Parts: sequence; C-alpha cells; structure tokens
Amino acid sequence: MSLRLTPGGRQRRRASAALTVLAAGAIAVPAIATTATAADEPLDCSTVPWMDTSLTAGERADALLDASSQHQIYRWLVEQPANSPTRVQWNPGFTGEAPVIYPAQVECTPNVVYTNGAEGIHRTAGTTAWPVPVANAATWDLDLQVERGAAIADESFDKGRNVVLGPGVNSARAPLSGRTSEYFGEDPVLSGLLAGATMRGIEDENDPDKPVVANLKHYYANEQELDRSASSSNMSERVAREIYSLPYEIAVTDSDPGSIMCSYNQVNGVWACEDPIMQNVLKDEVGFSGYIMSDFGSVHSTGPSLMAGMDQELNRPRWFTPARLDAALAAGEITQERIEEAAKRVISTYIGEGLFDHPLPTDTSANASTPEHKALALEIAQKSMVLLKNEEALPLAPASGDSIAIIGATASKTPTNGISAIRACSTGTTGNVLNCDAIIDPLTAITERAAQDGASVTFNGGTELASVAADAAAADVAIVFGYTNQGEFSDMPDMVLDNGGDALIEAVAGANPNTVVVLQTGSAVEMPWLDDVPAVMEAWHAGEQVGPALASLLFGDVAPSGKLPMAFTPDLETGPLLTAEQYPGVEIINGIRQVEYSEGLEVGYRWFEANGVDPLFDFGHGLTYTDFAYSKLQITPTSHSGTNDVRVRFRLTNTGDTAATEVAQVYLELPASAGEPSKRLAGWQRVTLEPGEHKNVQVTFTGDDLEDLRLLQYFEEASGEWTTPTGTFTVHVGGSVDTVLEDTFTQK
Repeated sequence: MSLRLTPGGRQRRRASAALTVLAAGAIAVPAIATTATAADEPLDCSTVPWMDTSLTAGERADALLDASSQHQIYRWLVEQPANSPTRVQWNPGFTGEAPVIYPAQVECTPNVVYTNGAEGIHRTAGTTAWPVPVANAATWDLDLQVERGAAIADESFDKGRNVVLGPGVNSARAPLSGRTSEYFGEDPVLSGLLAGATMRGIEDENDPDKPVVANLKHYYANEQELDRSASSSNMSERVAREIYSLPYEIAVTDSDPGSIMCSYNQVNGVWACEDPIMQNVLKDEVGFSGYIMSDFGSVHSTGPSLMAGMDQELNRPRWFTPARLDAALAAGEITQERIEEAAKRVISTYIGEGLFDHPLPTDTSANASTPEHKALALEIAQKSMVLLKNEEALPLAPASGDSIAIIGATASKTPTNGISAIRACSTGTTGNVLNCDAIIDPLTAITERAAQDGASVTFNGGTELASVAADAAAADVAIVFGYTNQGEFSDMPDMVLDNGGDALIEAVAGANPNTVVVLQTGSAVEMPWLDDVPAVMEAWHAGEQVGPALASLLFGDVAPSGKLPMAFTPDLETGPLLTAEQYPGVEIINGIRQVEYSEGLEVGYRWFEANGVDPLFDFGHGLTYTDFAYSKLQITPTSHSGTNDVRVRFRLTNTGDTAATEVAQVYLELPASAGEPSKRLAGWQRVTLEPGEHKNVQVTFTGDDLEDLRLLQYFEEASGEWTTPTGTFTVHVGGSVDTVLEDTFTQK
C-alpha cells in the first residue's frame, strides 16, 4: 500500500465553494419569502435557485438562506426541525417547558432521516449484518472498507435513511470499554485511514442516485461508557492531539466527510460539544468543511456550544430552540454570522451530497441486502478472523469417518437456554444492533463442509459440563465456542467470557487434546486455558456470514490473514491501565468523574513496548497456514529533507507450502529528542504469495503523507504546532509490532 493522499482530501461530489456567510453582525430578521405561486398551488421547485443544479452547493445554500426567516434558519441547527420541513411543533426538550414551535420550512427542502450505522443499518429487516468494525479493522484492508461503506449507503437509502451515524473511532484505551467493537482499534493511523475509507465508500462510491451523508463519531476522548455523560478525560494537549484527535484529523484529511459528532464526555473539564478544538483544529487547521452535530443529550449550553463550532443539535430541540437562540443573540453570546455559518454548513452538505436532488424512496419494503453485499460480508469475515495460536491443529483435515464435536451455544442458530449464534452475530448489550435473521450459523456450515471429507459432526450446547466432556472425548476434534457481549450504555465488568465460557473451554480441553477454541468477542479476554489448547481463532462478532467464513478458514479452503488491530492484554492487572484514577476514575468534582489519562502517549501497544511487558498477543499479530520471511530492508533516501518521498523496500518470502496473505507492517521510531514512548505504525501492505514465492515490497510515504498522517512528527506543546525532529529515525518492519528488520535514515 502506498499511502498517497490528495492534499485536503480527494475530489468530492460536494461543491468546493468556500463557506461564506451573510453579513457579519446582521441581526435584523429577514422577511419571509413567498414560496408559492398561489395559496392552493404548490411551488414549482425547478424555479427556485436553491434547486438549481448549475449552481454550487454554497451558492444554493446562500439562496435558501436569503429566502428564509430567522426562525426558518434556526431549523437547520437541530436535526428534527432541519429534516422534517412541514412539521412545526416539537415536545419540549426539558420538563415543564412549553412546546417548541417553528414556522414551516421554506419549500423545496428535503426530508432527511438519520440512522445509527457504525456497524451497519441498525435493527432494520432486509439489511446486511456485517462483521463489527473492530473485525473490519482486523482485515487491514482499506479497499474492503470503501466497498462496505458503499454497500451500507445503498442499503441505508433503500430503507429510507440518508444520513448514517458512523463510522466511529476511538483509541481502545480501556480494555473494559463497552463500545470497543464499534471502532477500528487502538492506532491513530490505522483507525483514521479505515474510517476515511469507510466514509469515501458511503459518500463517494455508492450509487450516485442514492446519496448518503456519513458521520464520524464521537469526537473526542470518548473512551468509556461508564459515566460517559458525567466524566472528564484529563490529559495533556500533546496526548490529546497525538492519540485522541489524530485519527479524526487523518480521516477528515483522507475523506472530508459530511459530518462529525461531538461526544458526551468532558475533556479537561470542558464538554466535548463546547470544546473550541472543534473550530480551531477540525475546521480551521484541518479544513473540515462539513457540519458538527452533537450526540443526543450531549449539549449543555447554547452560546458556548455554537461558538465553539458545533453546528447542529441531534434529535429534538433542547438548547438550540428558537427561544434560547433568540435570547443568546440578544445577549451577545452568539452572533448572526455564526448562526448562518452553522446553517450553511448543514445545508451545503445536504445539497453537495445530493440530498436535495434525490428524494428518499416512499416504498422501503424491499430487501436491500443484495447477493453482492452478502458476498462482501463473507469476504470481510474471512479476512478479519485472526488465528491467534496454532500448534499443528489447523487446518482441519479429517479422514472419512472422523468425528468433530461442536460445543457451545453460539455455534448453532437453535437456542440453548435462550443463547444462539444470533447472540454473537453482532454487538449490543440488549440485543444485536444489526438484523441477524439471515445468519448462517457455524454448526450448519461446518457440518456441510465436514461432509465433503466424509466426517460427521455432533453438537452440544454446553449446559452440562459432564456431557460436554463426554462428547468432546468421543470426537477426533473438538471445536468449542466462547463469547462476550458488549455495547453502548455500559462497560464490561471484567475480561471473562460470558455464560461460563472459560469453564466450558477447560472441560473440553481436558477431555480432548485436539481442541480448537473459537472466540466471538469485541476485544481482548482473559485466556486461562491458553496453554491447554493447540489452536485459538478470534472470530469477533462476524455477522451473518460467520458460518461459511469460519468453516472456510478452519478447513484451510481460505488461509487466515487477519491481524489484531489492538494488543491483547492478558488481564487487567498486567496493563496498560493500572490505577483506579486511570480507569474508571475515582475523584468526583461537581458531579463529574475525573479520569486521569496519566499513561500519556503510552496507549495500547505503545505501553507494552515502552514498559517492556509482553502482551498476551501483540498488536498486528496474526498467524496463517504458512511462514513468511522478511529480508533485504532498504530505505531511500537515507537522508530526508522533509520534501522528498520516503521509500521503504524489503523482500517478503513465503517459506511454507500454502498460498497465503501477509499484512506486512512498517513502524517508525522517532529520534529520542521527540520523547515518544515507542515505535508507531506508519504503513502496511497486504501481500499474497504462492508457496516459495517472494516479492519485493515497497511502502512509499509521500511528502503529503508525512504531513497529513504526522508520520515523522510529534505535537510540541510549547509552540502548539506539529514538529519534525532532526536526527536519526529507525524503520522497523515485520508481521506485527514485534518486528524483525530495522534500518535508519536521518532527518536534516
């Protein structure tokens, strides 16, 4: 993969006209435009300038604002009034308040419907149940994310939704965080580029007649569900920029999405939706041209939120009601200029992405999950599953007459005590967020595949350990399933498998030495039985195609290629968060839990590297059915001036007897003067090799990459700027963060 980004992102459908605003300080309420030719005759929308497709998005937005009253402009600042043009009354945002009343919106504006969609379209029949985002991250495949984004957009539009609230990124800081499976892992470069690729798919690569706006969430340092609305993530500015804001900055640079969502939490005592970083960094420094919305209920003010850069309040009007906006304007807490800029950002995005020109369908009953989407879900699941351990147990090669025992409730679509394959299909503590009705369960797929070799399969739901042990002992091979469920609203209580999963695995392993463990989790779990089993496959929550994907990997029809997008810690006591002050936070100030990010830059694999502690499994780790050798590392130029490309070349050889794909990874270690804790991911390539084949792999970083991805830089707090240190940089290359090659170059 050559990480080449167009400065400011790639060319987009959205018009690139500058976000001009109306006359600064113009407080007077514009006259309401006449928008119908007669009282009983609808307006011909082809005659109004905001529907003139020969104009830019900015020009069309200006025309619409010119035709709007003050309170019609206000409608764009709240999701529901913005998106339901004819509705004029909303229930009060707070108890005891009068209903919120608006004038009807200017005619010829669209219905816009938002949907949750980081994982796919939530709880909607006829849509695809995709592997969860952390599984997608384990593919390390940007092209797949573009394809998945486009498919999600098409399904969303077909189901009557044209803004997708997703994808999401965070830094997987806390092992118990409930929403880790909704994000792309712990590394800013990996997660930022995966998010950017997903949004390119949603907004640029989908069917152009089915326009959808993407929403990148939740900005920023939103790293736990526990007291998420009443906690402060406390850290230095350098840590904020290098770890928690950087993936958003990379994603915006890579894709220029339509919208971003600010989060519930505070950062250093300031609510995220009041933090000037939205304006100063995302908009002014990075050049984000879309609009920033709140999460539902994450707004705590009118003036501070609007003036910090938040453009739209999610859901119904609370803080951005006409009464509150009028009062704040009269008090000088907000400006007319800022009101109209916020409205224009929303309108320009809707117009630029095509929402004004492509109305949502009225019939949304059709099945939107196409055969192509299901094939893509299968490919993602296959590429995402990570072979954590394998001592000659896989791939399965049963002889005719051999037996395979499948053990564990989540292997079968038929429930055992209420638990089935559907429970582990996706994420969600109160049930799957995706439509998993179409799931092909592992038991069905493995049974069908085993029959091709003349082998038989038995199933045990795992409720009685004595029965489990007997069935495992009677089989030639045992495959046992363990799972966890996690999701929004709560963190996990521990790193233990649900429903007695560890005891189940220990019972199976004690009865059959040929035991394969399949984990269906969203993050790391303790593995007290690890030394007692020869093989472990992390299958994640793999969606509706979990069965065929898993069967193809277990039997070697497809070689595993997934790599961990986070380091797996053995347990909570090992690290990286070792104090209650770090997680979950203990001091309460004015009702706000204080969470101290005292580990600083040492997040995830960087903590393990900096402290010389071995994780259970490394960041980037993943085995397959062959071995790869790395050699002949060469870096050019060896002296870098900041303007020329950096080319990292090395030879990759498949030394085994099976064709397979390696995710070859490149890490950079900055000079000691930068004060970085460890090497950090800089790039990678997925390389497929036949047995004995070798390729000369090149990962090229252009000058734009080095700046946009901050690959050679650190954030210097004294100057408030990104800085490239001079001195010796070390390049590390290998199949995980535990690299095998290194060489250096100097920065002048």
